[in-house]
This record gives sequence, C-alpha cells and structure tokens, in this order.
Amino acid sequence: MPVTFKSKAAADLVMVSAHAEALLKTLGKTATQPGIIEPQDMARALSVLQGLPDEPVRKRADEEADPDDDEPLEDRVPPRTRAWPLVQMIQRSKDADVPVVWGV
Repeated sequence: MPVTFKSKAAADLVMVSAHAEALLKTLGKTATQPGIIEPQDMARALSVLQGLPDEPVRKRADEEADPDDDEPLEDRVPPRTRAWPLVQMIQRSKDADVPVVWGV
C-alpha cells in the first residue's frame, strides 16, 4: 500500500510504503499510522534526510535471502536520492510554514 504525503505547499507525493517507512524511521516516525511533520521540526528533518548515505545500502552479508521477500539484496537507489522528493516537499512546506502529513 503506498503512502501519500500531503502539504498545502506542494503537490501530493506518493511513495511505496517500504521506502516511506524506511525514510520516516530515520525521523523517528512510522508510515503505518497517520503522522505529521510540523514546521518547527522541519529543519531537523531536512538535516537528517540530507545526511543519508549517497551510496546504495547493502543488506548484511549474514542475512539470508528470503524467497518470499520482494526486496532485492541491494537497493540500487541511494537513500539520499530516494529521499529527495520528500526533502523538496519539506523545504517548500517549511518556507510556507505549513505541515507535511501522511495517512490522513
């Protein structure tokens, strides 16, 4: 199930739930419940997301591949690149002093 991020300062952003969950986890939030990033928290959120690795992340070598897992052993898209649309939305929302919400 995709996650839709909404803001009055930007167009809706639809993201695959696994990717949204991974990004929100870095912010101490979850995609499984409705959430919000308030304007006063956006500078910190931007700092965290812009500090993500710019290289693909490999799963640990000791993890066995699960045949039922659709996720490849290596995500070829770097986390910082994956976060870019959300970073843009948060920046526009911060400039407009409006929140970013999801799951509503």
